[in-house]
Amino acid sequence: MKQYVVDAFSEKVFGGNPAAICVMDSWLPEETMMSITIENNLSETAFTVKEGDKYKLRWFTPGGEIDLCGHATLASAYVIMNYVEADLQTVTFSTMSGDLIVNKKGDLYEMDFPAYDLKPVEITDAMVNAIGAKPTEAYMGRDLLCIFDDEKTVRELNPDMDKLKTIDGLLLQVTAAGKDVDCVSRSFAPKLNVIEDPVCGSGHCHIAPYWINKLDKESIVAYQASRRGGTLYCTMDGDRVKLSGKAALYSVADINIG
Repeated sequence: MKQYVVDAFSEKVFGGNPAAICVMDSWLPEETMMSITIENNLSETAFTVKEGDKYKLRWFTPGGEIDLCGHATLASAYVIMNYVEADLQTVTFSTMSGDLIVNKKGDLYEMDFPAYDLKPVEITDAMVNAIGAKPTEAYMGRDLLCIFDDEKTVRELNPDMDKLKTIDGLLLQVTAAGKDVDCVSRSFAPKLNVIEDPVCGSGHCHIAPYWINKLDKESIVAYQASRRGGTLYCTMDGDRVKLSGKAALYSVADINIG
């Protein structure tokens, strides 16, 4: 079985967020997919099978299956449109979060995702102790979204991973307005056995709606300020978020699973 590793939200390798993509003829047992994911030791491994005119897509972290993953969706579309069905300009993925459509627009891959409904939550001492700094605002969607006044604070945060496991939200998303872009952010996912996600697409289904509303803009440029870094181009369309980014192929391998 072929496996592709793609650096998503980056125009070159060693940037963005790497995802392993397995395009299969039929489904493997869930235990096997989980074993491959753990063996890869990347934040996400995606498995996809063509079913009719759509591709069924599932995302796994080393901590288990999740309901939405942006960078592995972009990486899956990149693989399918360049190495599986090179004439495609649009691919529809059937997922746990409904149908997700990806359009190829030049060297950008535009994804159409559901926006998370953000509810304001109290900033607690437990939250501050876990993060290591006090946010000015906090919201809950799938993840905990914390807003900071200063880009420098976001870039220099060093949260306590054990304490993060005890606060609400699947991931922690931290963000501030940026000097050279509209916003900067970082994503932490110790509950999924991922300390820091290099570039989190589903996180921007929290981050983009907040900043587009806050800045009163139709679209924003977002930068994930992880060590690898990555750029996302974000637009709201009703209750949907359109996330665009580039991708680069790192490797192609044969997986031998007997």
